[in-house]
Amino acid sequence: MTKHKISLSLNGKSTQADCRPDTSLLEWLRTDIRLTGTKEGCAEGDCGACTILLSKPDGSGFSAVNSCILSMGQIEGRSIITVEGLSTQTVHPIQEAMAQNGSSQCGFCTPGIVMSLAGLLSENTSPTESDIHDALAGNLCRCTGYKPIVEAAKSVAKSGQISLLQVESKHTPTAVIDSSGSVFHRPETLKDFFAIRSANPSAVIVAGATDLGVALAEHETNWPVAIWTGGVRELCAITEDETDWHFGAAVTWSAILEKTADAYPSLGVLLRRFGSTQIRNMGTIGGNIGTASPIGDGPPALIALGAKITLASARGEHSMPIEDFFIDYRKTVLHEDEIIKSISMPKPVSGQHFRIWKISKRYDQDISTVCGAFNLMLKDDKIAAARVAFGGMAAIPRRVPTAENELMDEKPSDAVFAKTAAAIRAALKPLSDWRGSSEYRTEVAGNLALRLGAELAGETVEVMAEGVSL
Repeated sequence: MTKHKISLSLNGKSTQADCRPDTSLLEWLRTDIRLTGTKEGCAEGDCGACTILLSKPDGSGFSAVNSCILSMGQIEGRSIITVEGLSTQTVHPIQEAMAQNGSSQCGFCTPGIVMSLAGLLSENTSPTESDIHDALAGNLCRCTGYKPIVEAAKSVAKSGQISLLQVESKHTPTAVIDSSGSVFHRPETLKDFFAIRSANPSAVIVAGATDLGVALAEHETNWPVAIWTGGVRELCAITEDETDWHFGAAVTWSAILEKTADAYPSLGVLLRRFGSTQIRNMGTIGGNIGTASPIGDGPPALIALGAKITLASARGEHSMPIEDFFIDYRKTVLHEDEIIKSISMPKPVSGQHFRIWKISKRYDQDISTVCGAFNLMLKDDKIAAARVAFGGMAAIPRRVPTAENELMDEKPSDAVFAKTAAAIRAALKPLSDWRGSSEYRTEVAGNLALRLGAELAGETVEVMAEGVSL
């Protein structure tokens, strides 16, 4: 059964959108229904001017997302709130606070900032300054500067006058949206997914669309036939046992951050820099791995942790260490009829020391120049196991066995980590590009081994970025 209109709740009212399902939400808001408070800035999910609030799949609240790279097919059956609908009777407290302390100058970025902070305050009524900065990392303000904006958010939290956002009654989403030459399939099970894909082998597979949505937003491509993974139960599942977490490929990085940050603080720091809050709320672990980018930040961490990936097709499924998934630049072992089903991440154990560092030109929302991950197991004051992995240093994210060998069965010392650094520099031959020269990358990669040694020795290593001590 097909459905030619997209059903959703817009600012508390049931609405039907008569448009192609591969239309961006921002285009529909601004062009079709003339809600122009939501702005278009970069059209790439970077600047945050287009931020709106999207209901969570379980109806428990709202998440801030970039409407410029979000397709209409993805929001079928969901509730959205734009800046026009944030308050019905009076302005939202964050709007009032920003007006009172002059947090807006040109005002172009302000609606997106308001939406990001409203989303934060609806879930966290006592945010720390760090929480506020994290919520604003995806919102670019060129005029005002962030201090008064942060102060406005702090004043609202302190006052306790926070308007909680209520999700409207859920719509029952349709399985297929067919409109104006674009067909958007929304399967609910893997079995349904494989049946649809078998009938549509050239269909675009859409997960969070934080990558695919960029070309869509800039009208460089469209989706004649798309299959969305965000409704497939098996791909959205999070389970765990005594030793591992098991994340379905469509699980978002926000959900993974919430699950793992306390267990792996270093991973938590990385994930908070993994795009913005808006991107983490949509971007998926399977999508990040499936792009096979040599500078993706997820794979180095997962390789160092010893994660496994499960691939599935109508023929069955099989698992492998995640480092074996990557073959060459943008090439993987994934067969045409397969998808990434899940990723299993080991939980920390006694004696384990995990560190990952991302080096980039900007602290927030930037592509890695180098990303290095180290996972050591100490027993009786010696290194009993070691895994070292890097991104941005080769055509694929990769382990460095020679560096691991320098660490094995050794007591941590300056000399051992100096040898490890030398092994890393000898093994990796990165290219030069605008993010950094080959020589710079090589030197930095080795230095991360020295930093690991310093931290294990109890030294405090401080790096200043945008005035923040890391």
